[in-house]
Amino acid sequence: MSREPPPTAGLPLRLSDLWPGRAPFADQVATWLGVEQLQLECSGTSAMVVALKAMHGLRPQRDEVIVPAWTCPLVALAIHRAGLKLRLCDLAPNHFDMDVAQLCTLGNSRTLAIVPTHLAGRVADVNAALDVAHRVGAYVLEDAAQALGARQNGQSVGLLGDAGFFSLAVGKGLTLFEGGLLLTRDPVLRSAFAASHQANVHADAKMDWQRALELIGYALAYRPSLLPLAYGRPLRKALAANDPVAAVGDDFGPDIPMHTVSDWRQAVGARALPRLPAFLEVTRMQALRRVERLRRIPGVTVFDDAPGQQGVWPFLLLTLPDHARRDAALKTLWTAGLGVSRLFIHALPDYGYLRDIVADAQLPNARAFAARSLTITNSPWLDEATFEAICVELERATI
Repeated sequence: MSREPPPTAGLPLRLSDLWPGRAPFADQVATWLGVEQLQLECSGTSAMVVALKAMHGLRPQRDEVIVPAWTCPLVALAIHRAGLKLRLCDLAPNHFDMDVAQLCTLGNSRTLAIVPTHLAGRVADVNAALDVAHRVGAYVLEDAAQALGARQNGQSVGLLGDAGFFSLAVGKGLTLFEGGLLLTRDPVLRSAFAASHQANVHADAKMDWQRALELIGYALAYRPSLLPLAYGRPLRKALAANDPVAAVGDDFGPDIPMHTVSDWRQAVGARALPRLPAFLEVTRMQALRRVERLRRIPGVTVFDDAPGQQGVWPFLLLTLPDHARRDAALKTLWTAGLGVSRLFIHALPDYGYLRDIVADAQLPNARAFAARSLTITNSPWLDEATFEAICVELERATI
């Protein structure tokens, strides 16, 4: 195959972005989002650890964090790294949001934070988490790792709760090849976040060089002509080995790097940032057209914005009627180099490497969502003819 779109719509970097320099990157992103301040971390995961440690320092008698049962495994690892306990909330039926009725039963005097999660650039129901948090005295920490630039009622996500964080990993829109941004309007939390950063984050020359080389590699290889080699070959190798966790990159180790971000990488991000709003608008308009096409396929649910929401669209998240029909579609589409993939393979207790830190639980909705969901890239490199071919295959699978 000579060309292949990526599984998500990331902003391509230009070689001119790579010139040496310094820039107040976090301040520039804050200005774009219309927020007072952002704290830069080396990843979204690191930002979550910094935030949770700060929150625990302010409320040391609380040690539990409630998260949706179908989310990135790094969330579980971050909670463990912060020295806290994970509490899983099942999903609402056929939705990525937490089940509100169960969430109400989970909140208690030990709850430190509830983490509503803006998956796939869609805006989560933060108000439900706020209702429970206010009742039990907990924080709400918005996981907006996949939602940089998403807005609700005209303001950035991350502002409705007590705090929020964004990821700058590959495929998340703007990337520094890993990076994270931590957000709060609360001056007490802001001071605590800064102190947590000082206590837990340190310079690391080796990681600076590693991330620099990875970022240069991304700038060179993130194009349809090279993605079959950089992305497609490892994907198909993992699938041939019957390892879907490795295929989607869910195979994380226990270590969470926590280091500063070099001036050069910040300058790269600052040069690319002015192109991001236009890129997000192009992908938004493309997504809205394609959502309408997907809705015409019987049995397919595709997740869109509710009134007052304007999410971002790295990819389209959808579910099929059942596990068998989802797998029938993936059998053809996943290895075909069309940008069709899965988001998270399992509900959190079902990852073997998490079993020491995530207790098993009855999570029928989360497991059903994992079994019935798939994603379609929203990269502009996925042309209309190829997208229509994907839709035709989905129609065949859902008959």
